[in-house]
Amino acid sequence: MQEFLRRVYFNNTISDYLIFALVLICGIIIISIIKRILFKHFIAKAEKTKNIVDNMLIRAVKKYLTPILLLILLYYSLSVLTLNGTLNKILDLSIMAAIIFFAAVFLSAISVFILNKYCEKKNNVSAIEGLKWIDKIIKFIVWTAALFLFLDNAGVKLTAVIAGFGIGGIAVAFAAQAMLEDVFGFFSILFDKPFEIGDFIVTGNYMGDVEHIGIKTTRIRSINGEQLIFSNKQLLGTCIQNYKRLKSRRVLFKIGVTYNTDAEELREIPVIIKNIINNTDNTAFNRVHFSEFADYSLNYEIVYYVLSADFNEYMNIKQEINLRIKEEFEKRGIDFALPTQTLYMNN
Repeated sequence: MQEFLRRVYFNNTISDYLIFALVLICGIIIISIIKRILFKHFIAKAEKTKNIVDNMLIRAVKKYLTPILLLILLYYSLSVLTLNGTLNKILDLSIMAAIIFFAAVFLSAISVFILNKYCEKKNNVSAIEGLKWIDKIIKFIVWTAALFLFLDNAGVKLTAVIAGFGIGGIAVAFAAQAMLEDVFGFFSILFDKPFEIGDFIVTGNYMGDVEHIGIKTTRIRSINGEQLIFSNKQLLGTCIQNYKRLKSRRVLFKIGVTYNTDAEELREIPVIIKNIINNTDNTAFNRVHFSEFADYSLNYEIVYYVLSADFNEYMNIKQEINLRIKEEFEKRGIDFALPTQTLYMNN
């Protein structure tokens, strides 16, 4: 029996092959037991919480992490055998490549899934629109790192390669500086959210609804109907008024009455205007004051708030309050002042 075990085939004895097989089989059994115990625990937990993240992680571990563990087991099992130098190198590189491949797929899948869930939770249209770009960037980073790791294990000297990439990257960055500023502007819009698709914004002399947020430009449909296209850098470099998030609108206006209005009527005017505003829906009264003696009128300053972001409703409320003030003044014989001059002549 011992003589049989000492027989050599391809630089290894039969006992070496048996040890290799035993290590491989035992490793597979151990991985299967651990996997079954852990999966049983996590599946029971996931069923209790109904957490979609837990379910996704379980599927990802089954699909990608288990092959990685089996490949690692195979890699260390082969160390028992004495293989031909070239064959050993080919097997090492093949197993290493497979491990790095499954690890990269696993990491990119988990990262993209987490981003998807974040965007769905925030219900952010612009974030969902930009997710495809983040997805590409994540995959590029993960697969670039995987490639460098494989080349390093393959014995490639990466110092010169990285230096070449660094010099080339600096040259590309200078050449594409404006483009990169727009890209960074896109990510600023995506995460800081100064506005989203569907918001009505005003920037400089332009206003309209946001239609599209791209990696380089943002498109706005103006109130006149034409499409306005801004670079992200240009848009973020200006003051942006976002009316979609407006909760209330402040209204400040003045009215003037004639100088022949008596003092009692002047005292009644603030009460009249306050009652009109308080009896109008979706408004909040702030103040009304007899503010100044002007050249030809006695002026009142009125401030109130329209509790709506809708512009049409805002204008309807302003119109209603103005009409009711006119009606009340007509009932009481209070005259609005007009620009007038009185000329006195000596006989």
